[in-house]
Amino acid sequence: MTRQKLGQHFLRDSGWRGKIAATLPLVAGETWIEIGAGHGEMTQYLAGDSRRIVAIETDASLACRLDEHRGENPSDWPGVTIVHGDVLSLDLAALAGSGEKFRVYGNLPYYITSPILRHLFRWTERITSIHIVVQLEVAARIAAHPGRRDYGYLSALCQFYTTPEIVLRIPPGAFRPPPRVASALLRMNLPGERATVAVSDDEGFLTFLQTCFGQKRKTLRNNLRALAGDERVRSALAACDLRPDARAEQLSLRQFAALFENLR
Repeated sequence: MTRQKLGQHFLRDSGWRGKIAATLPLVAGETWIEIGAGHGEMTQYLAGDSRRIVAIETDASLACRLDEHRGENPSDWPGVTIVHGDVLSLDLAALAGSGEKFRVYGNLPYYITSPILRHLFRWTERITSIHIVVQLEVAARIAAHPGRRDYGYLSALCQFYTTPEIVLRIPPGAFRPPPRVASALLRMNLPGERATVAVSDDEGFLTFLQTCFGQKRKTLRNNLRALAGDERVRSALAACDLRPDARAEQLSLRQFAALFENLR
């Protein structure tokens, strides 16, 4: 199956590859994990300066070509290891090396952006930063702040673990074949608000957030009623200085954390 069939488009425009590379913190001696190496479009920019690059490619034929190129031209890609596999089934910490901090770059298939991000968040203690090319609409949702129409569970999840920022908007013509939508380069530095928000149970809090955003058009009282009962939810909202008709899209992570701890 080709990467196009997997929802991936190759970043073939050299000008845009250079623009993306210019935004990356290519520090000497660091370790990078690249998701979706393709033909090595960005691998060539990541490699060098004593960096260690783990280039993951799920398509067997592309992975084979990458490995052949690396073997035939070792000076082009120093420190590069090619891994054929599905990133969602791989232990990224093991690939990076015991105790090693690492950064992530990826040109992600649009339809599995969220699963890949959730997979990456398993290793937040090891990841320094994440730099991904995704659909512009998804990037806008991830970076949205409370009170914005795009703000939702994905925003809250990503901002709990990272500080996301749209760095570049990339037109369809930068890719071959061109997608039908615009794309964006998203920079996600770690840690996110998790470092300052007081939460006693990370997994419980994320499940709570999913419940809060379960039906965005409904108030928090309606979404949380099954979880804690209407009177208890009303009391918790009041204790957190929140209106009884407050909606999830209006709350910051700090406010969600206060409400979560109160309801516990």
